[in-house]
Amino acid sequence: MAPLGPLLAALWLGILTSISPCPLASNIAAVSYVARRLTDRRAVLWSGLLYTIGRSLAYTLLGLMIVQMAVSTSRLSLWLQLYFSRAEGILLILAGMYLLDLLPIRLPGLSAPERLSRAMGDAGVLGALPLGSLFALAFCPVSAALFFGSLVPMAIREQSPLILPFSYGLGTGIPVMGFALLMALGATWMSRVSVSLAAMERFGRKATGVVLVLVGIYSVLTSVFGLF
Repeated sequence: MAPLGPLLAALWLGILTSISPCPLASNIAAVSYVARRLTDRRAVLWSGLLYTIGRSLAYTLLGLMIVQMAVSTSRLSLWLQLYFSRAEGILLILAGMYLLDLLPIRLPGLSAPERLSRAMGDAGVLGALPLGSLFALAFCPVSAALFFGSLVPMAIREQSPLILPFSYGLGTGIPVMGFALLMALGATWMSRVSVSLAAMERFGRKATGVVLVLVGIYSVLTSVFGLF
């Protein structure tokens, strides 16, 4: 069982991922597409819940494979024991700098196949589960930086291949469930909520970037230079 601090950090990284512009737009579009033919409010909520579960399962399985491979492969495990604390600090600094728009590079994103996502959306409530998994694996640049640059190193350090990725996936689903609830209630002010979330994402991304850079610098100073 991972400590509470990393659990909350993974949950926050998931929430920040979900309210980033690219994932936020795809999440709203996906849930809206699934729920467009649903007249029962409970069915709309179920579609949001299954979409969230699908995202959590995808991130959990992906994190499980990456982290488990890292800690179970003998040579890789030995390398991690010797050098991971140094590499982790550098990864955190790079991920934080990317979130702060200090790196000129643009990470490639993966988009979900349109025909496949449409077929899952047309399946109704049950299609929401695989649709959530599909959209979770369609990484945008920011979500890729948060998942591979922040969550995976933290999960490797804590040797938590299951709990932390699941917590991250759960975090990505919290805003989705909020939108599903608004849709079920027939709320007409979802656009205002989207604007508020966009402002929150900008602040949260910058704040998280600063924290990652500071933690990364501390890790490098401790593990590389032997300070503190």
